[in-house]
Amino acid sequence: MTPITLIGEPWSDYGLIDSGHGRKLERYGRYRFIRPEAQALWAPASQDWKADGEFIPGADEDGGGRWQFNSPVPRDGWPLTWNDVRFRAQATPFRHLAFFPDMAPVWSWMRQKFAGRTEPAALNLFGYTGVGSLALASAGSAVTHVDASKKSVEAAKGNAVLADLADTPIRWIVDDAAKFAAREVRRGRRYDGIILDPPKFGRGPEGEVWRLEEGLPGLIGDCRKLLDADSAFLFLTVYAVRMSALAIGELLRQNCADLGGTVECGELGVREEARGLILPTAIFARWSR
Repeated sequence: MTPITLIGEPWSDYGLIDSGHGRKLERYGRYRFIRPEAQALWAPASQDWKADGEFIPGADEDGGGRWQFNSPVPRDGWPLTWNDVRFRAQATPFRHLAFFPDMAPVWSWMRQKFAGRTEPAALNLFGYTGVGSLALASAGSAVTHVDASKKSVEAAKGNAVLADLADTPIRWIVDDAAKFAAREVRRGRRYDGIILDPPKFGRGPEGEVWRLEEGLPGLIGDCRKLLDADSAFLFLTVYAVRMSALAIGELLRQNCADLGGTVECGELGVREEARGLILPTAIFARWSR
């Protein structure tokens, strides 16, 4: 496999304005924010950054920190739009804005893979606030959205209301993703497409412990069992882990070898508006036919 790059281009409600010296300046609708970015090793295009808020990281490299606001920003969030999907952005305690804009090319790719199918069934594991689920639902997919956080699932339901998609066939499930996938295998379920974005570390609703390096091989094995000869894709993203795209690509290749199709791997990145350079954000692997 030769690694490839999926590049997130700016759109009306989001853009990476500038980056450098370990930080990035982004626009989310009418608001601008500065956040830490370890991958931005270069110098920024401009030294004069003006933002409504900046996330100041804590001493712990694995998390912690606080927002410092220079102008009023709605604490309960504000609406944004991607394509035909509306959702709410919000300055969260975890330094991000309640969705991951670098996933935009993935949402488009999944829609393309489902094009021409009548109500394909999709599974979104670690679904968070549901923008990926809504991107699929708005294009005619039935979606099973799973996340261990009740708060995240409630936020996803709120986004569905905001997007006028509350009446679409989406199952909202608060559960440990690995346990849910294993139960779906025992039930004999199948899906046309699966997207999963597992964290490095997490806990399920009943205290289940998730560690990526330990749990990922088994989870991918179960996801493979939920696919069949008529399925269209499996997309895996991995953030903030010392792991190679080639490694997770080989994991998918071995598990999906009997399905035929194609396995690809590489990096997600976002194009900077100031100079057009690509800021890498995550690694991915995908199987598709």
